[in-house]
Amino acid sequence: MLRVGLTGGIGAGKSEVSRRLAAYGAVVLDADLIAREVVAPGTDGLAEIVAAFGPGVLGPDGALDRAALGDVVFAHQDKLAALNSIVHPRVGARMRELEDSAKAGSVIVHDVPLIAENRLSDGYDLVVVVDVPPRIQLDRLVRMRGMSREQAQARMAAQASREQRLAIADIVVDNSGSLAELDRQVGELWGELRKRTQMRPTGAS
Repeated sequence: MLRVGLTGGIGAGKSEVSRRLAAYGAVVLDADLIAREVVAPGTDGLAEIVAAFGPGVLGPDGALDRAALGDVVFAHQDKLAALNSIVHPRVGARMRELEDSAKAGSVIVHDVPLIAENRLSDGYDLVVVVDVPPRIQLDRLVRMRGMSREQAQARMAAQASREQRLAIADIVVDNSGSLAELDRQVGELWGELRKRTQMRPTGAS
């Protein structure tokens, strides 16, 4: 088994890379999807968030309004830290459960946006960083996600810098070009991951 941390700044295209790796046969554990699962209606996670930030972070249906919560936390480091302390332990526990259920010899890709921020890089066999210049991040967030420039800049500022992410990278995927170029790079990445998996001792995890 090879444990891979996959990360990248918001708008870098990390999800495009994880989808391609899943198509090749990787077991992808998406921290964002699991984060939604652990704060679904009726969970202890959602109850803690409401207790910390108030009922204004709920939508009319009683589910978490992620946009409203984002407006509350992303410009305030202390509030963001409080949110992370609620969500991240639950996400980590669920990801460990899913990893334990994977078959031997799998490439396990942990799709995690905050590896650099939370100093998690040592927990993986290697870290893959999806990288683009900040100007491209900003353009994608405004053009493709409908954020204002101010909202996009606040989300980017709440994350690690480009330099901090690159400092933990074992492999960098440059996603500033075309999708065809991304396909080529991910194909090469998959080949490297499979090679590293096969080189690991039997029973290594």
